[in-house]
Amino acid sequence: MEIITAVKGFKDILPQEAGKWRYIEETARKIFTEFGFREIRIPILEKTELFKRGIGETTDIVEKEMYTFLDRGGEYLTLRPEATASVIRAYLEHSLYAADPVARLFTIGPMFRRERPQKGRYRQFHQINAELLGLDDPRIDAEIIIMLIHFLKSVGLSDLSLEINSLGCTECRPPFKESLIGFLQGKEEGLCGDCRRRLITNPLRVFDCKVEQCGEIIAQAPRLLDFICSTCRDHFEVVRESLKTFGLSFDLNTRMVRGLDYYTKTAFEVTAGSLGAQNAIAGGGRYDRLVKDLGGPDIAGIGFAIGLERLISMLPVKDEDFVVVPHLFIAALGGQAQERAFALCNRLRMMGVQTEMDYTGKSLKSQMKRADKLKSRYTLIMGDRELTEGRAELRDMVRGTQETLGLDTLEEVIIDTFRIISKLVDR
Repeated sequence: MEIITAVKGFKDILPQEAGKWRYIEETARKIFTEFGFREIRIPILEKTELFKRGIGETTDIVEKEMYTFLDRGGEYLTLRPEATASVIRAYLEHSLYAADPVARLFTIGPMFRRERPQKGRYRQFHQINAELLGLDDPRIDAEIIIMLIHFLKSVGLSDLSLEINSLGCTECRPPFKESLIGFLQGKEEGLCGDCRRRLITNPLRVFDCKVEQCGEIIAQAPRLLDFICSTCRDHFEVVRESLKTFGLSFDLNTRMVRGLDYYTKTAFEVTAGSLGAQNAIAGGGRYDRLVKDLGGPDIAGIGFAIGLERLISMLPVKDEDFVVVPHLFIAALGGQAQERAFALCNRLRMMGVQTEMDYTGKSLKSQMKRADKLKSRYTLIMGDRELTEGRAELRDMVRGTQETLGLDTLEEVIIDTFRIISKLVDR
């Protein structure tokens, strides 16, 4: 019978890979908590209307990429393609703004988009999202960027570039759109089909196009930054000065618009050179209209998302550096020794010593090979004869030394030993 394989674009995270994931997630939780953020866990399934209203009906995500279906109750549901709209929905549904006007929230989990799978991009992918609600001070924009860069450097990345831009607001965008449409009119034949459609539905999306011929035309288009109002300009200037104060270098990318409709004012991306054309590892921006657009009060917000698959592909460490290995392997020979080993193995586990044993009754040579394959630091050797003599042998697999332990104090000696060396052998 043929085995069933994973859905195209969906990837298993195997045990030898999971250590990296756990390391990144634990580092994110630690650093974000230090910056005052609290974790929120949101459903992966939401009402489709949430993303239509939040992301924008004319975005590629909503038009082409969402996993949407009609459930048996006659309601359209969607696997979440991004986290911000879901976080805002929970923020409003549970009136978190009533308890505290400022909310710092983060979430970690899978997202779903049906797009062409490629290196570092899957149809089920994972993100770390941070959202800060209730403050429109431009220094907050700089603060959340500082936290993002600090996190990325903390997990081991160094070849990072920060790009920023201002997307203006509802007051200054309309004149820019009008100018952009005027510039592109008459050039439609040189644009791809998507960009010709975007020109009618959402002109700013043409800046997202990766088609080379479109890029050549768009390179000569008006810059949104030249159209922003004085309020947005002053806001952006404080953001830049705040980043400089903290010593963060950045590039001004006037063509960056981000892929979602809800962004306003500050937008940013962090890129890494080793990924080539697909080099964006994190991005975000301010979304001061989103909470109100989703039915809530007029509350400002800013956030970012980090692509976990891309981040993991760039870590300067190997999978095996994160593999959890046992502290102790028990090689038991004989029926009585197996029974004693079974009890000892599980008692040690419950006291924090990562312990493995063999249940097959193989030879000592085979069991020692198993202990070596598992990279166990120590092996405890006990057989029926050793039990009769009231002893067991503890072998240091790294040093190649061995010592005899009495059975009456066996557990205490092992626990004391591992309390001393746990920092060295615990990975």
